[in-house]
Amino acid sequence: MTPEVTRRRARGAVRDGLVAAGLELARTGGPEAVLLREATRLVGVVPNAAYRHFADRDELLAAVCAAAMRELSDRMAAGVARVRGKHGDAAAAGRRLGAIGSAYLEFAREEPGLFATAFAVPQQHEYAAALDGTGRDLSPLGQLRAVLDELVVAGVLEPGRRDGIEYPIWSTVHGFAVLAGQGPLRDVPDTTRRRFEQLTLAFIAGGLT
Repeated sequence: MTPEVTRRRARGAVRDGLVAAGLELARTGGPEAVLLREATRLVGVVPNAAYRHFADRDELLAAVCAAAMRELSDRMAAGVARVRGKHGDAAAAGRRLGAIGSAYLEFAREEPGLFATAFAVPQQHEYAAALDGTGRDLSPLGQLRAVLDELVVAGVLEPGRRDGIEYPIWSTVHGFAVLAGQGPLRDVPDTTRRRFEQLTLAFIAGGLT
C-alpha cells in the first residue's frame, strides 16, 4: 500500500471520527453542543486538523445533522420491516403507517438531542437522497410517501387525496414531538405522553379513510 493511500484513509478516518464525535455531542446536548474544538478533543487530534475536513463549525454541524437524520431513517425502516403482510394489503399498509409514526415519535422521545439536531439546518438536507440498492427513497419523507402510495393501492386512501397529503401528516406527528419534547407537554408523565402519541396516530389514520 502506498503512503498516499494510507494518508487518504487516515484523513477519512479523522473525518468520520469527527462526525461520530459530533453525534455524541448532539445526543447529550443537541445541535448547540456540536463544536469543532470539542469534537477534535474527543477524537484526539489537534483542533487545526478539523479544518482539513470542515471549513467551519457549520459544515461539521451539517454533516452531523445528516447523520442524525440517517439514524431516524434507520429507526423508521426497521419499524416498517417488522410489519408482516403483503404489499397492497389494507390492514398491513395501515400497520406500516402506524410503524412509521411510532418510530418517529419513539426517536424523538428516546433521542431528543439527535431529533433536534436532525432538523437543525434543514436547508442542508436532501430528503430524497437516501436511496437503497433498489432505488427506494429511505429518507423519513420518502418512507412516508411510500406507505401513503401503498394505502392508495390498497383502496384505503382515495387517489384524489394523495397529492401532498404527506405534509399535513408529517406536520402533525412532528408538531406533537416538538410539543412533548420542548414545548408545554414536556413535563407530562411518560404514560400520558404515550397515550397522546397513540391518539395522534389514530387521528391521522382516521383522517385517511
